[in-house]
Amino acid sequence: MFTKGSDYYTPRHYIKKFIWALVHFLLFRYSPRLLYGWRNTLLRLMGASIGKNVKIFPSVQITYPWNLHIEDGSIISWKVILYNLGPIHIGRNTIISQQAHICAGNHDYRNPRFTLLMPPITIGDGVWIAADAFIGPNILIGNEAVIGARAVITKNVEPKAVMVGNPAQFLKSRYTAKDIPAHG
Repeated sequence: MFTKGSDYYTPRHYIKKFIWALVHFLLFRYSPRLLYGWRNTLLRLMGASIGKNVKIFPSVQITYPWNLHIEDGSIISWKVILYNLGPIHIGRNTIISQQAHICAGNHDYRNPRFTLLMPPITIGDGVWIAADAFIGPNILIGNEAVIGARAVITKNVEPKAVMVGNPAQFLKSRYTAKDIPAHG
């Protein structure tokens, strides 16, 4: 179940965390908004996999860049939290709106020591995660899904599903026959 014991936090891990904290504070956080390429380069140097034309805003909080994979054309907006103790994979042309929280970390409540869990999160292509939404650990969001503002996702989301509420409920499919304009 993607459990990590105390052996995960080796001296090398702490050194990487310290270097990222310095890089984030000194070079990432206060960089001008339009310097997306600069921030992408910093993340790549720290082990992230960042595609082409990715826009990550300077106020984004990324826990471990080495656990981050973002494909081409995606946008990560203001004050998004990528709490990626476990891997987070974000597909192509996906938008994560302001103050969304993507949480790939948890504790095993059944264990008296609350063992740390680091399950992955996979967000498909063409997804929109709206403002203030929360995506919990070990979640798969299908291609072209929409997660409404302040929705709380605790279960996998089917492709093209529009999810709203807390806990999130299926509202409708993103596309229906009447939503697609006729050609002619």
